[in-house]
This record gives sequence, C-alpha cells and structure tokens, in this order.
Amino acid sequence: MGILVVGSVALDTVETPFEKRERALGGSATFFSVSASFFAPVSLVAVVGNDFPKEHIDFLKSRRINLKGLNILEGRTFHWQGSYKYDMNEAVTHSTCLNVFERFKPVIPSEYRGKQYLFLANIDPELQMSVLDQMERPRLVACDTMNFWIQGKRDALIALLKRVNIVVLNEAEARQLTQQPNLVKAAKMIMAWGPSNVVIKKGEHGALLFGREGIFSAPGFPLEEIADPTGAGDTFAGGFMGHLAREKNADWKTLRQAVIYGSVMASFNVADFSLDRMRTLTEKEIAYRYRQFVTLACFE
Repeated sequence: MGILVVGSVALDTVETPFEKRERALGGSATFFSVSASFFAPVSLVAVVGNDFPKEHIDFLKSRRINLKGLNILEGRTFHWQGSYKYDMNEAVTHSTCLNVFERFKPVIPSEYRGKQYLFLANIDPELQMSVLDQMERPRLVACDTMNFWIQGKRDALIALLKRVNIVVLNEAEARQLTQQPNLVKAAKMIMAWGPSNVVIKKGEHGALLFGREGIFSAPGFPLEEIADPTGAGDTFAGGFMGHLAREKNADWKTLRQAVIYGSVMASFNVADFSLDRMRTLTEKEIAYRYRQFVTLACFE
C-alpha cells in the first residue's frame, strides 16, 4: 500500500572531522522516500530549483519513487550547510538558504489524494495542515517537526497534532514542545493532544515508542564507524512508515517491529555521506540486520 510524503528535497554541504561533501543530495522528504521505498511504493511532493542535478532525479526514479508531485521552479534548490564534531550527535548549522523552498505551497495531485498512508515531513505546521485538508481520509497520518516550528508556531503544531495518528520527534523536541523534562510525561501529554502513538528518537541510544498499550524501548545498533548522521531521523521515519504500509497494519506488535525497521534503516544510512549507502543497500542486508536487532534486544 503506497505512502505519500510531503517535505523538503535539498542539497546539503556537510563537514565532519573526517570529510566534507558539497551540495550532496539531502532533504527530509528525500531521506524518508528512499528509506520507505525498500518497503512500499512512495509518492513525493516537494519543490526544487532548476539547478537540481538530473542524476539525483534519476536516482529517485531508480528507487521507483513517483515524482509527479516534484515541482521544478526557476531558481536555486534549498541548500543547508552544517558540520559535526567528534561525538556526531548534533549538527551545527552554518547556513540555511531556503531559495525556491521559501515559495513551497504543496498542491497534492489528484492521483495522490486517496493515499492511505501519509507522512508529513518537517515543514511549517500550517503547510502540513493544508496537505491534510487536501487528502481523502487517509488511513494513517504521521508527522515530524523541529525546534524552529515548536518555538515559532507551537499553537499551529498542537492543532495539527489533533489530526494525526503518530508523531515522530527527538527527545529535545519532545521536551521543548511539552516543557516537560521527563520523556514519559512528555509523551503522555502529546498523546492527550490527539496522536495515539508517539515515537521519540534518541539518536545512537535508540528510540522509545509510546502508545495506549504501553511503552517499547528499542536499542541503538552499535556501529564502529559513523560517516554522516544527516537525515538519520528521516531515514528512521521512512523505515518505520514503510513497514506499517507493507503490513497494512498498525497494531502494537507491528508498531514495535516498525521501530526496529526504522532503526535498521538509520543504522545503514549513517555509514556513508548523503544517501550513498542506500544506493547499494539490499533487502537481504535489511533482513539480516533486523535479525541482529532481535538478538541484541533478547534477554531470555
């Protein structure tokens, strides 16, 4: 069953203590789409400039991502520049040039409006709401956000949460949104606003899933080397939503499995810059690492 994602497609300049890449393929919707495409068909709504390299479009098409909703406008593509220190846990933003993304007003093609699975990637919550208004009763809606929207458009974000089933955010964002230092209390507060499930990403330390059935804690996969953490959270969300769409289910068991698949996809993506590792990734590798996660977390 297909997934619709609405968000950013970007060109990223990323520097780590070990390497630097200029204008590499990035963007929240890009990382999500490529990750989810290993599990289910994906349709993308985003905007790029006419400087966006054809090789990137060809790569997205090679992942069988439907690009009818990718608008190419006169101007330059959204460009983010950042760097990481040795702990690789937090990016330092040096510049954010919205370019054509500043004019992004998502219009959902008619053939996409009946999609049953919708992921609202990290964009203005008012734009996320406008996407929901164009949809025809999706079966499951999940959204992401960031500290910028929490600080500047908190009321709009809380209004959006009343209409989504799942929210995915990191631990700092969960605390900022709820003004609660405790993540259990923060998740309960968010669920009281509307979502039936909350996923709190904890970077290399794994993820927490909260729902009416309880709490599930997933470990982070131990990695010897991390090349580029950019897009790890979006890649996680892609694996998470991809599994739910593939199984056509969102019960507690499937949600827990989805968290593990999200962690699997993120663990692969951080192994190289941009989406380079995803270009060579195979379904066999995904299945094997999923089994490794099961062994890692098993204690009986």
